[in-house]
Amino acid sequence: MNTIVVDLILFGFMVLTAIAVMKMRNLFAITMLAGLFSLLAAALFVTLDAVDVAFTEAAVGAGISTVLMLGALALTVREEKPVSHSIVIPLVCCVITGAALIYGTLDMPAFGSADSPVQTHVGGAYIERTQADTGVPNIVTAVLASYRGYDTLGETTVIFVAAISVLLLLGIPRKGASSSRKDEEA
Repeated sequence: MNTIVVDLILFGFMVLTAIAVMKMRNLFAITMLAGLFSLLAAALFVTLDAVDVAFTEAAVGAGISTVLMLGALALTVREEKPVSHSIVIPLVCCVITGAALIYGTLDMPAFGSADSPVQTHVGGAYIERTQADTGVPNIVTAVLASYRGYDTLGETTVIFVAAISVLLLLGIPRKGASSSRKDEEA
């Protein structure tokens, strides 16, 4: 029962943050609130026992994306221009998309349900065969490192490439770069 309350509180803060983002016109404040939204999403993922997803959301959503948006703000204005078109079409698109997403989740089994497909088809196979297939005693480690090894490698590669891209966009000089500039000036 306590986790449900925590989940609802985190989700409520996420909704309030999203409303604040929609109402603001200061792009710096919007960027900070977007980073806060990602941190709240990461915390929600932790309470739902999806720690690997939470780590990725915190690193990419709150960290790298926020830095990229702040870098973009350095090249543009601070205030959003007033809206010059009607909001009816975007609102209708959001309502239709939201309704389609809700409709798509109506037949899902309850969270943690013992008769869900993942529990009846996949989970048992992992529990029975992990030690023999991989030799790793921890089932979660075996799933992430062996069964889903390419997926984990892909996630790690995305985070690494994003971090390198941010460093390149920030223009952090390399060790040999300053001496070559001095040679060019002379």
